[in-house]
Formats: sequence, C-alpha cells, structure tokens
Amino acid sequence: MSINDPRVIVALDFPDTATATALLDRLDPSACRVKIGKEMFTRAGPAFVEQVAARGFEIFLDLKYHDIPNTVAGACAAAADLGVWMINVHASGGRRMMEAAAERLAGLQDRPLLIAVTILTSLAQQDLAEIGYPGTPADNVRRLAGLAEASGLDGVVCSPLEVEVLRAERGAGFRLVTPGVRPAGAASDDQRRVMTPADALRAGASYLVIGRPVTAAADPLASLQAINAELAQALSG
Repeated sequence: MSINDPRVIVALDFPDTATATALLDRLDPSACRVKIGKEMFTRAGPAFVEQVAARGFEIFLDLKYHDIPNTVAGACAAAADLGVWMINVHASGGRRMMEAAAERLAGLQDRPLLIAVTILTSLAQQDLAEIGYPGTPADNVRRLAGLAEASGLDGVVCSPLEVEVLRAERGAGFRLVTPGVRPAGAASDDQRRVMTPADALRAGASYLVIGRPVTAAADPLASLQAINAELAQALSG
C-alpha cells in the first residue's frame, strides 16, 4: 500500500466543525483521505472544505448530485474549484446527466475523480421493491455501474459485497469506493451490507470509507494505523 495513495477515507460525519477539526488534529493526512458529506457541508460550507484541504488532506466531497444535466455539471465544476480529490453523483440521474458532468470536468488540469452512487448501502431488497426497483441490490448495482462506466465516470460507490463481481466486470482501472466496511468485532451501525477492510480490499475495492471505527475510537490515529496495517498485510498476502 503506497503512502501516496492511502486506501482509507475517514468520514467526517459530525454536526459541527469543532468536532471535525479536533479529529483532524489527531490524524495524519499521509495515512488517510477524508470525506465531507451533506450535513457538514450544509453547516460549514465551502470554506470548511478549503480549510481541510489547507491541512494537507485530500477530500472526497460526498454530496451525491442528482439533478438536470446542466445543473449537475455546474455543481461538479464548482466542487472542482474547491480543489477536492473526488466527487460523486447518483447514477440513477441517467446517462445524459453523468456525461454532462464528465465532459465539464474533462479539460481541467487538476481534475477530481468523478464517481457514481449505485445503490445506497442502507437499502435492502425490500427497500428497493418499495421504490420500484426490480431485482436484487446486486442486480441494480451491476446495471448502474455499467451505465456509469459507459457515461465516462471513473468508478462507483458500492457495497463491499458487490466489489468482487464489479471488479471482474469493469476491470482494474475502474475505482470501487466502499462504505459498509467495519473491522472485525465493530458494530455494523446503519449499514446493511458490510465486510471487514481486509476482505473488501482482497475482493477488489479501491478505497474504503470508514467512519465510527476511527472517528469514535479513543485513539483515532492508532485505530487508523491498525486498519492500514491490516490492509498492507492483505495487499502483500
């Protein structure tokens, strides 16, 4: 595992910037990337993103854009202006929306990675049936991942349980970003489809989004380092 490409993305899912900043003070930007989601961005805005970037952390801006093509393309361009490392859209927004976003970012010198959300990891099969999606979560993930790749995106967010199939279908260069990752013995919280970090990496995951096992630990850096050591062993094994 290269120190220049840390696999762990620590989720800054906090209700205030003070708590997030206190955590960042205890982490090493060479050992992880960080995710800023809807709650934090809504409360603190672009200025907080810039503050985190100034600390040396590469940022996954997890806002899951889903709107008409021109609006999403403009939002992605605005996110790129903040200097983030990766942004995402909902694959269910369709081909024209994803293509518009990819085309808007294509000419940028420091282009962020653009990935798509397939099926939220909180959704089980009965949840999909209620909103009118036929088939299993895995069926829908595979279909939407194929659409995302065909639309010019760099990868998808998916459950680790779908990683092995997607890696085989989409190839080595397609990024697979997996929430729902918990070290052995950790609580699954609100994620329905989970896997350990080492198992997710062995299955073909590119990056792992990890929240409470790091953010709620008594020593967040020690917890992160233990996960990184587990990942390094998985990669070398």
